[in-house]
Parts: sequence; structure tokens; C-alpha cells
Amino acid sequence: MRLLVSACLLGCRCRYDGASREHPLAKELAERHTLVPVCPEQLGGLSTPRPPAERRGGLVVTRDGTDVTEQYRRGAEETLRLCRGLGCEAAVLKERSPSCGRGEIYDGTFSGTLAAGDGVTAELLSAAGVPVYGESQIEELLK
Repeated sequence: MRLLVSACLLGCRCRYDGASREHPLAKELAERHTLVPVCPEQLGGLSTPRPPAERRGGLVVTRDGTDVTEQYRRGAEETLRLCRGLGCEAAVLKERSPSCGRGEIYDGTFSGTLAAGDGVTAELLSAAGVPVYGESQIEELLK
């Protein structure tokens, strides 16, 4: 299966803080599936490193209140374009991220509090019919 995967889960240093979050099962996932790495925030024009951001309702804002919603939307649209163009059947995205989070994201207060919701990219991919998995579900994809 061809999978769209958050690049940070594959070891790319593209997170807001310039780090990665390489998943211990990434290599095994790559052995069983064709992986297409993406970073929606970079595709949307944001730099690395960049200020942390969280969703507040329909907006995405940085800690200092800068609205970066447009960059997140652009990155989500480009990610969907890659997904369709490259024939990806599903996506494995970084949990809790304001772009990639699925089901649970930070609540917009920068207090570390989680709330129900999806990141901008996860929301768009799901609306387009693309199954979206978080990294905690990688084991399911390996069965």
C-alpha cells in the first residue's frame, strides 16, 4: 500500500522546533509499504524551526497570537494534491499536531491541554475520503 506519512515520523527534522519524532516502527513500515513523506507546514510555506502553533476554533495561531491559518490551509491542500497525485491510499500522521493531529489536538491555550479535534491536514484528508491514522496506530498497519 502507498502511504502518505508525516516526515517527522520518518526522522526528518521538520517539526516546529527543528527536531524529528522518528517512530521506532518507521523502518518496518517502510519495508511493508511504499511511504511518501510530507510536512504540511513546510508545504504551506512555514520555516523550520518556527514558532509553535495550535488550533483555536477555525484558526491556527502561534503562541504570540500570529495567525498562520492560511499557511496551514495551503499546506493541507498541497498534501492532498500529493496524496491524490501519487496514489496514496491512506495517511499516517503525527498525533496532536495542529496540522496532522487526528481526534485529539492541543486546545489553543499553549498549556499542554488536549481537546477533541483534528489538525487542518487531517481534517482535509478525511473529508476527501483518505483514511487517516495516527502514529499510535502503526502497529495496526503492520498486521
